[in-house]
Amino acid sequence: MDINSLRNKPFNLKDEDISWVKETFQSLTIKEKIGQLFFMVGYQKDEEFLKKLTEEIGIGGLMCRAMAKEDVIGTVSTLQSSTKVPLLISANLEAGGSGITSDGTKVGSNLAVAATNDTHYAYELGKICAREAKSVGANYSFAPVVDIDYNFHNPITNTRTFGSDPKQVKEMGAAYVKGCQENGLATSIKHFPGDGVDDRDQHLVTSVNSLSPEEWDQTYGSVYEHLIAEGAKTVMIGHIALPEYSKKLNPSLKDEDILPASLASELLNGLLREKLGFNGLIITDATTMAGMNIAMPRNELVPKSIENGCDLFLFTKNLAEDIRFMERGLEQGLLSERRLDEAVLRILGLKASLQLHKQNNIPSVQQANEILQWKDHLQKAKEVADKSITLVKEEKGVLPLSSDKYKKILLYDIENEANALGYNKASGIANAFIPLLESEGFQVTRFEPTGVYEGLQNSFEEMVKEYDLILYLCNLATKSNQTTVRIEWLNPMGVNVPNYITSIPTIFISTENPYHLLDVPRIKTYINTYGVNNFTLPLLLEKLLGKSAFKGVSPVDPFCGKWDTRL
Repeated sequence: MDINSLRNKPFNLKDEDISWVKETFQSLTIKEKIGQLFFMVGYQKDEEFLKKLTEEIGIGGLMCRAMAKEDVIGTVSTLQSSTKVPLLISANLEAGGSGITSDGTKVGSNLAVAATNDTHYAYELGKICAREAKSVGANYSFAPVVDIDYNFHNPITNTRTFGSDPKQVKEMGAAYVKGCQENGLATSIKHFPGDGVDDRDQHLVTSVNSLSPEEWDQTYGSVYEHLIAEGAKTVMIGHIALPEYSKKLNPSLKDEDILPASLASELLNGLLREKLGFNGLIITDATTMAGMNIAMPRNELVPKSIENGCDLFLFTKNLAEDIRFMERGLEQGLLSERRLDEAVLRILGLKASLQLHKQNNIPSVQQANEILQWKDHLQKAKEVADKSITLVKEEKGVLPLSSDKYKKILLYDIENEANALGYNKASGIANAFIPLLESEGFQVTRFEPTGVYEGLQNSFEEMVKEYDLILYLCNLATKSNQTTVRIEWLNPMGVNVPNYITSIPTIFISTENPYHLLDVPRIKTYINTYGVNNFTLPLLLEKLLGKSAFKGVSPVDPFCGKWDTRL
């Protein structure tokens, strides 16, 4: 690799930047070069541990999980003030500044942004992520997700994507990249070669993108080609196999030889570097995932991930051991000095492109206070919530609601965890929404299972007499390490199943997964919100009351390709 290639897109380095890269590179020992390859994660401000990362190991960067702003700032300050080479500081900035600090703005999920049907909001999302993250010391966004949500059974893509239309994913992703990088943060388009085809999660297995090379070129390939042309600085590689393309590029491969992209030279070099022309930095997804670790022994995959084309190694199972594996790989020829040098040059090139060598990288609480949850950011979050809430289907005459028409409401809440509002109980959405309903004069009874056969005891006549409306609030969030986001009805006999839809007007609201019609196909009034921010529930109520229109446009097929879900 010629260092002068860093003058080209996406780094666009000038002479003085190249000089810094060259001088810094020449000053590094082999041990320090290896240290630069490692990208760690921080959950809390532990000065002793953080200084070990910088002073003893010399890591290349650290990802912050969402913490209070003071803890993020303290973490970054400790790191940047004790490092020889400025660090990359990242976070999963997929939905707003809330991705790095609990004091940040949650704008909305990618799917909510896509449901506005306006790329302006994807640009604003990128801009807000950059401004807020930069205020607490970050310089690198592990976003946007540019996976395509083809498979509604996939438990991890879902609301993290911009939908199932490659054109919309491409346009929304490019707008995010522009908004983020114009405001000083590098982006990482992920998860190459593309999630969303399989119904399995790469955290748990090596998942498979089973598209043919021709299909891939027209879909995921088109997305990556466009975002690379738009200047995305880095690509994050998933532990996802692309077997048909791997075999096209290397016809000698057998099924048992197929590797996840994070280890597959033919995909990293032949497809991403050569065919798509990517000249930026390549980072693995978390190397703690089973999707990578089941592919080969860890003492081999650590050095081979770099040798086969990745530049940064994200997270470790055991830091000392993984460093030892990398060093031993260099000694034994699993990692060449040429690839080590190329990776380090690109790491330094990314840092120079962000001007980290020219600026004070120590954040301040005062600066953060001026930017976090700034009124304009909150306004954009409100607009996203307003314009994304989608009325998927409607039973004639049920809406709008009023307390005169539906005085008594039976509410079923279905939740699996504390939610985006920060409630500690799994019933957080209901806890927030019931008072809003009551403030409008509704009498709300919350279904409380007792473990007996309620569904067999209550007669239909009694239910019709007792309740004017049944409302379902379903908050089943997509997350890693689960195999499905389907509804699990309560025992015994599914006592909370929608049994009364032909007798009592029933509305089903999903505040997360947009595909629940699969499990409640005969529900006649169904609404998706694609996640919840601070404005979603009040705006949802306004729409239910007819005070505001439903404006969202489904970025996926909420009917799941089934005929009965449309009834």
